Amino acid sequence: MFYQLFEMNHAVLGPWRAAADAARLYFKNPLNPLAHTHYGRSIAAACEVFERSTRRYGKPEFGLETALVGGTRVAVAERVVWEKPFARLVHFERDLPAGRRPDPKILIVAPMSGHYATLLRGTVEALLPRHEIFITDWIDARMVPLTAGGFDLDDYIDYVVAMLHHLGQDTHIIAVCQPAVPVLAAVSLMEEANDPYSPPSMILMGGPVDTRISPTAVNKMASQKDLDWFRRNVIMQVPFPHPGFMRPVYPGFLQLSGFMSMNLDRHLNAQREFYGHLIVGDGDSAEKHRDFYDEYLAVMDLSAEFYLQTVDTVFIRHSLPLGAMMHRGHRVNPAAIRKTALLTVEGELDDITGKGQTQAAHRLCANIPDVRRADYVQSKVGHYGVFNGSRFRAEIAPRIADFVMTFNRRDAKLSETAGPVVAALKAKDLTPEQDGGASAPAPSAEPAPSAGAAPDATAVAAPSAETASAEPPKPAAARRKPAASTRKSIGTEV
Repeated sequence: MFYQLFEMNHAVLGPWRAAADAARLYFKNPLNPLAHTHYGRSIAAACEVFERSTRRYGKPEFGLETALVGGTRVAVAERVVWEKPFARLVHFERDLPAGRRPDPKILIVAPMSGHYATLLRGTVEALLPRHEIFITDWIDARMVPLTAGGFDLDDYIDYVVAMLHHLGQDTHIIAVCQPAVPVLAAVSLMEEANDPYSPPSMILMGGPVDTRISPTAVNKMASQKDLDWFRRNVIMQVPFPHPGFMRPVYPGFLQLSGFMSMNLDRHLNAQREFYGHLIVGDGDSAEKHRDFYDEYLAVMDLSAEFYLQTVDTVFIRHSLPLGAMMHRGHRVNPAAIRKTALLTVEGELDDITGKGQTQAAHRLCANIPDVRRADYVQSKVGHYGVFNGSRFRAEIAPRIADFVMTFNRRDAKLSETAGPVVAALKAKDLTPEQDGGASAPAPSAEPAPSAGAAPDATAVAAPSAETASAEPPKPAAARRKPAASTRKSIGTEV
């Protein structure tokens, strides 16, 4: 009933939005004398703020039409290469010159936690010059008819495995935030089965692998709820006339309200500043605000089965770190991973996925050799900065690229005895002494879980609230030298 009430309120406000938009155009018309007065600009600004605050934001576009590859600007086209009812696999196809050596393939698994895959636009853009990029484009559950069946965490893992099979061998995989657990589970199952399509490297970024570590304020709130509470209070049926009519979902508007409430003052201040920018004619600042909130306010529904199973497995029972996670009756065993290299990336100031929660993957993947693992903690960034922003482009993306190139089977053809470091040195005709160890990703210390920590309360808003702590747009911060105390990663002291 609450979902129907939301839809009704949105429909009732439709005529008011139309009137506000018409008034905005009237008071911005340069032929209108009032458009050049403070009064006219104030009316136009108020109408725009009202219209934008009450509209429903559709799925944004990636809008990546070109990429700079090897110093040459090339065209980029989006092409769907694989599709099922709840997901599409999008390839960013670059118009490369004939005869160019193929770049490593990367499958980016985007979060299915309320926002669309376009949230990772900056991630794709930063990696596109040196890689063949594919990304999961999850489908809004309210747009999937009931006849398509359900979709839960087990299905999510199956989708990841199917995508890797479709893309073929030598496909690296990146999991951003929420997908860290299902991706780690998928790779574990593939390695245990000696699947030839298991990825040569796996990069986990800001993911809730072990939510008992460094619990945040959101974690503590989630520990007060059981699964039945979530089922009773946040699961609703899609109303008519959406294609998914009667499908049980976790609605996107609830997800968005959870995001907004975590930083309500910040968002209200951003709206007030936006109003001021419109009045004084600061077009650049106003456009940055529009770009940010066009993405931030665009949310999708999640299938109820996926949401509840994820909350239970990841945030309440901690099944993966406790060795109790099951996939279709088979126990998930990360210790089975031996060949896939592992890189974990975290943000120093992450208040959504606490520091150490992603690093826990190293403890679980105990049989990956030290020379095939690395850990990196980016200073002075929160959750959003782990996969987007200036520090991501300057500090994190180059390390990901180096890690992928180091363990790219197609290039290195690593043998079991030589190991990746020796193979990398041979490729440069250097000995370890000449190279100074610069090709070797340093081993990561195992993070110790904190005893008695509460489950991660991102479950309250969604399996992972990747933008809950995202700030409204600000001028790009000056790049700073990373702290010397940060771990060595990919042969670089950071």
